[in-house]
Amino acid sequence: MPVEKGLKTAIIEGDVVGGTCVNRGCVPSKALLAVSGRMRELQNEHHMRAFGLQVSAAGYDRQGVADHANNLASKIRSNLTNSMKALGVDILTGVGTILGPQEVKYGKVGSSDNVITAKDIIIATGSVPFVPKGIEVDGKTVITSDHALKLEFIPDWIAIVGSGYIGLEFSDVYTALGSEVTFIEALDQLMPGFDPEIAKLAQRVLINPRKIDFHTGVFASKIIPAKDGKPVTIFLIDAKTMEPKGTLEVDAALIATGRAPFTTGLGLENINVETQHGFVPVDEHMRVIDADGNLVPHLYCIGDANGKLMLAHTASAQGISVVEKVCGKDHVLNHLSIPAACFTHPEISMVGFTEPQAREKAEMEGFEVSVAKTSFKANTKALAENEGEGLAKLIYRPDNGEILGVHIFGLHAADLIHEASTAIALGTRVQDIKFAVHAHPTLSEVLDELFKSAKVKDDISSSVGEPVAF
Repeated sequence: MPVEKGLKTAIIEGDVVGGTCVNRGCVPSKALLAVSGRMRELQNEHHMRAFGLQVSAAGYDRQGVADHANNLASKIRSNLTNSMKALGVDILTGVGTILGPQEVKYGKVGSSDNVITAKDIIIATGSVPFVPKGIEVDGKTVITSDHALKLEFIPDWIAIVGSGYIGLEFSDVYTALGSEVTFIEALDQLMPGFDPEIAKLAQRVLINPRKIDFHTGVFASKIIPAKDGKPVTIFLIDAKTMEPKGTLEVDAALIATGRAPFTTGLGLENINVETQHGFVPVDEHMRVIDADGNLVPHLYCIGDANGKLMLAHTASAQGISVVEKVCGKDHVLNHLSIPAACFTHPEISMVGFTEPQAREKAEMEGFEVSVAKTSFKANTKALAENEGEGLAKLIYRPDNGEILGVHIFGLHAADLIHEASTAIALGTRVQDIKFAVHAHPTLSEVLDELFKSAKVKDDISSSVGEPVAF
């Protein structure tokens, strides 16, 4: 993007090109989930018989599965590196530190540093797995997502600490490959970051029928790795009273308690910037704010390091917004229009507010909230795939048709959400988008039916263009 605008661009990379997403996150995890999806389908004899298919017992080669994930990450990393080189981007290897306004040093450990100057600097250092105190990670039996993606072994029984999207995705992988899973969740319900209605349905489909049990309202106060023939030991305490709640002995434990910004050692003290819970403070243009509340000239921070919304595509969108600003165009990213997805089988996706968040906002600002829902059971394509389990939910304002949030649980939900996120980004109202035409039979008709079922009081189109004759 900067190169397209005519800006000379360099990237300082302290590890490998692609960062977390390509090497230790989105990319290899999707490779593992592709395997788990196929295994799950092949293992479901009833599902296959419904198609008239007969399949012998499905098996897998652990190393082959691990190689698939590693090979995909390597391929994407190579493609990304070649693309940047072809565009003329300089890739500078080493750890970067800000020395002052428009000045950065970089270098490898044990070698001399190089100092460069730039008109504008973007901090994009990302995040690392967050490991709570008391948990000893050995990388073998007590692991983070970084280790789990290598798939070095498949435990018979694994505890997953945290039931957010990282924990859910790995539960999908491990159970498909034969493991039993126990979730340990600090809050009173599983999947606390999801819309409660979607979470309830997802639990019924993704957790209850599988070899998964769970403990809610508890912390893992201490975890000791397996050693000398002893299993991994997990000490549980009540999340409210901090009273002991017993111990678990398992073959492995995955710590999926979220991610923490990687912002230490950046030299922020050289420009009077103080992090907030590790995050670099920024304004709506991603401009860095110093300890006195002033903007640091020509310095920006995007992605997980600023904490606005810790998703890879958020970082990309923020980066584009920064380049627009640098080139003299004001562009403010609407973070409520950024979709998120959990690639379980079936998938979960969302954009905007959950229903409780929307109702809280409505109470504060004095407007009504309505909810519309459609089921995948009424969709021809979903039924043809024998995948009718699913729900789409629209949260909107009945007075003016503003879309406040959309949540989907079902086949290819991660792909379906973008019609809704684009509508929110463009300010398209329910009364307008309901006239959009969708190919039949497709899963996109789930969204078509969803928007058509919404009831707007002032049902007057706000932005319908003139018809085009042809």
